[in-house]
Amino acid sequence: MKKWEIWKQLLNYKHDIEQAKSYAKTAIDRISREKLPPTPDIYELWYVYYAAQSPEVVKAIDVLVANKQKITNERCKELYQRFLSEGHNEDAVLRAGDRINTTIKNVSGAVHDVRTATSDYSGKLGGVSAQIAGVKDPSELKDILNNVVSDTHNMLNQNKRLEEELDKSSQIMEELQRDLDRVRREAMMDGLTGIANRKSFDSELKRSVLSAREKGETFSLLMIDIDHFKTFNDNFGHQIGDQVLRLVARTLTDGVKGRDLVARYGGEEFCIILPDTPLKAGVIVGEALRKAVASKDVVNRNTGEVLSRITMSVGVAEWTDGEDVEELIERADAALYTAKHNGRNQVAAAPTPGRKQAKSK
Repeated sequence: MKKWEIWKQLLNYKHDIEQAKSYAKTAIDRISREKLPPTPDIYELWYVYYAAQSPEVVKAIDVLVANKQKITNERCKELYQRFLSEGHNEDAVLRAGDRINTTIKNVSGAVHDVRTATSDYSGKLGGVSAQIAGVKDPSELKDILNNVVSDTHNMLNQNKRLEEELDKSSQIMEELQRDLDRVRREAMMDGLTGIANRKSFDSELKRSVLSAREKGETFSLLMIDIDHFKTFNDNFGHQIGDQVLRLVARTLTDGVKGRDLVARYGGEEFCIILPDTPLKAGVIVGEALRKAVASKDVVNRNTGEVLSRITMSVGVAEWTDGEDVEELIERADAALYTAKHNGRNQVAAAPTPGRKQAKSK
């Protein structure tokens, strides 16, 4: 099979070689024009864009272009992580499965060979006593013993091969475990900020609801949005915007503890799950985080100039028994909208059925 056909199958691209050449040239020209590094992930992102292989990638890049946003290396890596890396993670899992199957076959083959050799060896040893009893000449005894030594040597070689296969398989399994752990972490991590991504958040929120139901506890959900982020991006550029996202993510992470989960929900929006935390306490946490973010200066790393300060709006909702995930997110999002509508840079709490609304102090 030609290399191109193999590559198509691995990446699930169905273009013929002429189409591929055309997309590749266009992608490389764009990478050069945007002054991006021609790394494999950046190349694939633009190949996918021009081949219209992923509607999500096309839409995301078109939005950047329409908003006159600078297309940076960091932004491209984020798009790649968000829309394309999951497929590669699946490929990594499939490759790991193939390696496991190959390893099992190799070990099974070695075990089978040892079993066969052991059976033959046992049968030969069983006949040695009778052969020795019938020896009439010392040379015959020597031949019998030489055969026993030879058979024993073969048996030892088979055992050694099995030991080597087992050692090799152990090393392979350890490598696979590390690879799969890395893939699992990457699949649940936001590429730009290094915190949990939307997929990780969705999974943890479902788990939190199930846990709260089983234990008869509650928890709070914070929905957070950076105020006027688009204006900030327009004024200072996309690279500074990415720096702001990372700064907010780090500040939020530093401001929580224990089992609390900070995740990037999408764009400039973040969310935090606070286990075993009622609404009033959730509001207090949200207010502390709001103040922590507002105290941070955004500095141009190249010049050291202080550009601006960040503010954010926070909506808090406490999960109630019988409420599903979608309803909880809707209430937290409504509280966030209230905070933004009332002037931003504040915390608003979603009314909990049967309780009075908690207020930000």
